[in-house]
Amino acid sequence: MDDNRVWNFEEGLWHASDERYHERVDPECVMALSHAPHLFAGQAAIEAVSGTPEWDEVTFSDQTISRPEEGMIVIGYLVTATKGDTRFQAACTSVYRRRGHENWTVVQHAQVALPMNDG
Repeated sequence: MDDNRVWNFEEGLWHASDERYHERVDPECVMALSHAPHLFAGQAAIEAVSGTPEWDEVTFSDQTISRPEEGMIVIGYLVTATKGDTRFQAACTSVYRRRGHENWTVVQHAQVALPMNDG
């Protein structure tokens, strides 16, 4: 998956419906999120992100991509997301694995919520 597709895939998750999370988050996924109980695995990880807003606007910065081996992509970035009057900022990482041709799933995702920076 080229860099543009990686970022489009990740941004798509920030705009995702519950159905898309079930398609793109791997059943073996492990997540670290800013809300209790903070660590989620498997179906609990999918459910933990299923209730998040479908953000209207998402902006990434400080983006980095690593490909440590064939079929694995590791990304890191800062995100600012908005929906109406709600704003959220976080430092994030995600790891994708290729399950088949053009079939990638998220096997790890971490979000560290950041204080809002209006400037």
